[in-house]
Amino acid sequence: MMLSDYEWQAVELSLKVSIMAVACSLPFGILTAWILVRCRFPGKSLLDSVIHLPLVLPPVVIGYLLLVAMGRRGVIGSWLYDWFGFSFSFSWRGAALASAIVAFPLMVRAIRLSLDAVDTRLEQAARTLGATPWRVFFTITLPLSFPGIVVGTVLAFARSLGEFGATITFVSNIPGETRTIPLAMYTLIETPGAEADAARLCMIAIALSLVSLLASEWLTNWSRKRLGG
Repeated sequence: MMLSDYEWQAVELSLKVSIMAVACSLPFGILTAWILVRCRFPGKSLLDSVIHLPLVLPPVVIGYLLLVAMGRRGVIGSWLYDWFGFSFSFSWRGAALASAIVAFPLMVRAIRLSLDAVDTRLEQAARTLGATPWRVFFTITLPLSFPGIVVGTVLAFARSLGEFGATITFVSNIPGETRTIPLAMYTLIETPGAEADAARLCMIAIALSLVSLLASEWLTNWSRKRLGG
């Protein structure tokens, strides 16, 4: 199956946006999951609800809020542009930001479940032997929660590949800059005689998502074997 330059461009941009979205949000996802599992403070339920809000909000609403906050004339975006000449709007970086926010709850949920299953007595034993909190986290907590981190990363990656509503609202549908696979399919569906091209991109999206899930399953099983489970 030969892909046109238009299709290759959409595939490459989708992979670039999804990888960037996951790479930038993963540290925050681990930190957020750890806070929700191990910390007790007033407003924890509210924080949990806000983090999971993108799961129930229409993606267009998220895109609009991003436009208001991070657009070139937005509350934060105008400051970024005036001081650093940097803008998220109408660029692939904005598409990555939109994808990261939409996929963030899935990442946090998977990592949170994995962290919750870690036996805290192992961490306490390490502390009594003189290990610092950072060393306990990186040598015990993080390795034991690795299967959940893998699942959360892959789920976020797959969700980023399929992001449409927030992306088109925030950064529009610009060829070569923000036109990912879903946006390219939308354009082809609206173009007379391009049904075959749209179907081909659909099959590519399915294949990429399937490969991601299979890789997640393999990595999870591998990590469990390494941990003796």
